[in-house]
Order: sequence, then C-alpha cells, then structure tokens
Amino acid sequence: MLINKISENGIDIAVLNSDDLLITDVQSALDLIATVNYEVDCNRIILDKSLICEEFFDLKTRLAGEILQKFINYQFKIAIVGDFSVYTSKSLVDFIYECNQGKDIFFFGDEKQAIEKFKNI
Repeated sequence: MLINKISENGIDIAVLNSDDLLITDVQSALDLIATVNYEVDCNRIILDKSLICEEFFDLKTRLAGEILQKFINYQFKIAIVGDFSVYTSKSLVDFIYECNQGKDIFFFGDEKQAIEKFKNI
C-alpha cells in the first residue's frame, strides 16, 4: 500500500493506492485506519472503490454499514472514488446519496471531487 499525504487549505488527506484489496472485512478496515493514523497522522482518506471488496457494495451483506461505522467511531472521514453507475441497486444509490449529504462518508467520481469536499468541511 502506498499512502500519499497531501495538504489542502491546512487539511491533511491520505490518498491510498495499492495493487491489492485494502478493505475486505471489518478488521481490514480497522487495520487501515490504524496504519493511516500511524504513518501519516491524518483522519481523512481517499480510497478508490477498486480497493474495496465487491460485497461492500451489496447492502444486504451489511458489510458497508459495519465498516463505515468504524470510520465514524474513530472520527475518520472517507471518500470512496470511482464509477458507481455500474450498480443498479436503488438501495445503494439511495445510500450513496444519503452519505454524500453528511460530513463523514462520501462517494465521488474522482479524486479531485473528494479533495474539494475535504477542503471545505
């Protein structure tokens, strides 16, 4: 995993890249939070959706809720970036919409949109 720390408007953001899946279950999400906190000491993460297992995007598994709750519990903000138009589930579309209305969890088409959001919250 490569963590690129950027600063925008005095806000530190960790942009993660990897050739492997980074989030496959709740424990891997907790490990990711700990690693980012330890290595770059920031609480905002941008992560491409390809680094998260597909089960996350099937809300029936409850994996998304369990994982995202950990980010909230540890006061981390996360932006997941990628093409979400491939998902046809109305529940997932509604979930993404609701997350984007909040202040902790976001889904965007690209990294630039995520950085802009983190600069302003």
